[in-house]
Amino acid sequence: MEDASTKAHGLPSGEGPVVAIIDDDADLRMTVAALLAENGFVPLPLPDGSSFLALGQRPRVDLALIDLRLRGENGLALAIRIRETLGLPVVMLTGRGDEMDKIIGLETGADDYMMKPFNPRELIARLRAVLRRSGHPAMLPPDRSSSTIRAFGRLRLDQTRRELLGPDGSEIPLTNAEYRLLDYFLRNPDRVIPRTELLAELGNDLSQYMDRTIDVLILRLRRKVEAVPSKPVHLQTRRGQGYIFVTSALP
Repeated sequence: MEDASTKAHGLPSGEGPVVAIIDDDADLRMTVAALLAENGFVPLPLPDGSSFLALGQRPRVDLALIDLRLRGENGLALAIRIRETLGLPVVMLTGRGDEMDKIIGLETGADDYMMKPFNPRELIARLRAVLRRSGHPAMLPPDRSSSTIRAFGRLRLDQTRRELLGPDGSEIPLTNAEYRLLDYFLRNPDRVIPRTELLAELGNDLSQYMDRTIDVLILRLRRKVEAVPSKPVHLQTRRGQGYIFVTSALP
């Protein structure tokens, strides 16, 4: 069934978000497909990147779930290509110990990571969060009137829709890890937070990363919330202690 739909360049029917599962492990691919189908998604299991690219220039896919270690090809390169050419959100599956791959992925804008083996409920929650932030209508609340908004400087974080809004109300895109980091800072303003606490807050998968992970996320986040990232007024470093988010500072 999977091979037939892939050869025909077709997509499964359904009303939920379509998630392409690109993994060369057939058992894992079909297990994830069953899990997604049970939770309101429309899974599209594919064995490799070429099968995804064969879907055409505008595939009816809402998110790509990609194994970093695809047999015979580079899953990270495929993820970057999908992000750059199609603008799709990407969640990557990694094995434990692939620290450099995770860091490179963060630097190139992957929306989230899941380590194998993963908790099924956490995977579903992560996919929903990424789709919600990317604006998929099935994941958004009906309006912003009941949203929880936290403001700092000229920016606002909508914690209901998981969006960072600029002065004109336009969205400033955040990856899932960037959003979770900013959200935690805004829930703990004006307090020095050690990097170990930030790693623990970001989840068990990210807590396995090398220390450079937080540095990468801080740099990426500063580019989006600071007027001059090299001279931060909100997201400040306290050498030897950690980081502090100053909400009252003017950008």
